[in-house]
Amino acid sequence: MTDKTFALTRRALVGGAAMGLATAAHAQGPANVKVGLIVPLSGLYARPGAVMRMGAEMGIADVNAAGGVKALGGAKLQLVALDCGDTVEKAKNAAQRMVAQETDLVAATGSYLSSFTLAVSEVTERAGLPLLTLSYSDLLTERGFRHIFQTSATAAAQSELGLPELMKLAEAASGKRPKTVAIAMDNTGTSIATAKALKEKLFPQLGLQLVMDEVWTPPLTDATAFIQKVRSTRPDLFLFMPNAISDAKLGLEKLNEFGLGQGRIPTISFSITIAEPDMLQSVSPDVVQGIMTIVANWGVKGQEKLLADLKAKYKEPWMTQNVVSTYGDMWIVKEALEKAGKADRAAVSEALHTLDAGPAKYFPGGVLKFDDKGRRIGAGVVVVQWQNGVPATVYPNDLAVATPFWPKHA
Repeated sequence: MTDKTFALTRRALVGGAAMGLATAAHAQGPANVKVGLIVPLSGLYARPGAVMRMGAEMGIADVNAAGGVKALGGAKLQLVALDCGDTVEKAKNAAQRMVAQETDLVAATGSYLSSFTLAVSEVTERAGLPLLTLSYSDLLTERGFRHIFQTSATAAAQSELGLPELMKLAEAASGKRPKTVAIAMDNTGTSIATAKALKEKLFPQLGLQLVMDEVWTPPLTDATAFIQKVRSTRPDLFLFMPNAISDAKLGLEKLNEFGLGQGRIPTISFSITIAEPDMLQSVSPDVVQGIMTIVANWGVKGQEKLLADLKAKYKEPWMTQNVVSTYGDMWIVKEALEKAGKADRAAVSEALHTLDAGPAKYFPGGVLKFDDKGRRIGAGVVVVQWQNGVPATVYPNDLAVATPFWPKHA
């Protein structure tokens, strides 16, 4: 064999092998695209984190069942779940591990508490990793970050959208407007942001006089002191803002013990915690009857199939914000990948900034578009009320599954 013949034969073999590898790769289909979920899966906030994981898993399954990312040849989404623990320091460390070890993530979602999300987003921003969040704090999108996208209305916006509606409801039901208000809240980022908006803007506008202002650091050990103050001040509204389920239980148990439960004091919250299924493990349905909470998202009219799937797969009795928002996030990532045309985090981030459609039906407000800060334009609120052992959406009217009522002031 001449050198020339050998060279030709060798090229043919190499070329054939390369073609065979390419054919095999094509037969295997496009590579999976990894999406991160960084939420508390241990400690004080493990339950909300677990429910967010349910939403993410359902979203991934439905995206993949619908054909995956068509712009990437039908590539499937793959969830990478990480535990951010129950402290800010743990959340920051988890985020650092995530960006160091999972270098092929194209986007992530997290991290339940605003305090955790503030820490996590510092890390994801430096890594250029797009982070979707249902957290409420206004600070999240006031730092000039390019890669954070807040799907919820901010805490301040929720106060401004929700509380005036409840004042109207109170006046229509009782013939008079509430005049006094009491606050008991934890010192997490969401509660702080909510209270700031309420005290600086909403209370003066609505003519509400603050008669009690109590703050605790989770976990709450005893709710006696502030519930005694509620009993002595007898406010027209009691704003109770826990973000740990154990804190919510303690507060409501004590409210009932002091004869203030069962709707005797109109109680309003600004978090999903008060409407978690776990609440009924500690108190009876009549104790929570009438309690309302203003939240950024919830199971609403038109999402019956998703709720049925949730019940069938995870035995969850209803659909909280943690489920529906995180479920929707998977569809947002899918939409951004279609727009980007490649599994690249920078391209995905840019696509999120130019999104103007997508799965808006999973987020109240009917629009899925982000402003320059990363805030969702037109983000609305949902008012949920405990009625007959179920926290039902009662506002806005087009999404409501029940009619609201105003608890009778004792």
